[in-house]
Amino acid sequence: MKLLFLACLSPKTGNHTTAERIRSHIESAGHTCELRDAAEFQSPAEVAKLVSRNSPFEGALAIHLFRAGRLLLDIQVPFGVIFGGTDINEDVKVEQKRVVMEQVLLKARFAVAFTDKLKEEAELFLLSQSSKICVQPQGIQTEVSEKFCWAEFLRSSGVSSEHVDELRVFLLVCGLRRVKDPLYLVEVFSEWHCENPLNVLVIIGPKLRHSSNKRSGCTASVIKRKIQLDPVLTDEVEAVVKRTAGVFLAQETSQQELHAAMKRCFAVVNSSVSEGMSAAILEAMDLGIPVLARDIPGNAAVVQHELTGLLYSSPQEFVDQSQRLLSDHELRERVVRNGKLYVGEHHSLKQERETYQRLVDSLH
Repeated sequence: MKLLFLACLSPKTGNHTTAERIRSHIESAGHTCELRDAAEFQSPAEVAKLVSRNSPFEGALAIHLFRAGRLLLDIQVPFGVIFGGTDINEDVKVEQKRVVMEQVLLKARFAVAFTDKLKEEAELFLLSQSSKICVQPQGIQTEVSEKFCWAEFLRSSGVSSEHVDELRVFLLVCGLRRVKDPLYLVEVFSEWHCENPLNVLVIIGPKLRHSSNKRSGCTASVIKRKIQLDPVLTDEVEAVVKRTAGVFLAQETSQQELHAAMKRCFAVVNSSVSEGMSAAILEAMDLGIPVLARDIPGNAAVVQHELTGLLYSSPQEFVDQSQRLLSDHELRERVVRNGKLYVGEHHSLKQERETYQRLVDSLH
């Protein structure tokens, strides 16, 4: 079976990683799966034309009900959708988007939610048949780069210290997007750093999106584009970090190098306003690193406070929980141990593979 798979493919983002992983599941079952960036297409008509060309696609898949799913509304083959998180948590609040997403969900053969909570929200806000929505948590697999140099990573991020091994680095993994709220903790963390200079916050994640468009009639077969995820926010973050003590901005890096950085940090931080399911949180758990996550539904669905990680509801509470993590070694060992066990039990790559292969078979 030949499938078209649409997703937002900004490099080194959770969406991109998730899409690549799901594609590999589908192709391991013998199907052909062409993964394309939803940003390449302006309208459903463009996608319908692509699907019906010579050597036509027999089915389709999309991550994010609005950004990618709406582009499948005109196709004449069966398709499935995967909730992204912001579609159900944020986009449903906009009436025009909600109406479109309802149409997508009604036409889709199946839908996948990463958590029970996300499924409940979809049923509450969108017209849908409950039986159509399947809950499948993200499968997690971590791989640490052997060539990674921690001291060089910190130096290139602007962290200058003779006592690199004594630093307690809190790693905020996020793309520079409003929904990730990268500046949420900056002020309070800087104050804490001034009290104890060994505590530093490093923000790491993509600022730019590179994509390639194939256009018929162009002399060059590929036109490359370079687009900032949010140029205004990027400038704001860079300016704030530059003048703020104890807070640094790292360049985006490969998945293996990111995992290596996670492995060396004191804790992985999430400060998002909204999450579907944060892969970075689950990857940190799998790597044996404690997680400090903002107390929002998407995070609370995977982080059980004081058992698999720590939740906070305000910047000051973040500092309070961080201090507990520093002083209470038993607490740290408990959340690390339970976090790793949780990922092993609930985020199996094998289970995820079997689920997507079964769902794709249902498109026949």
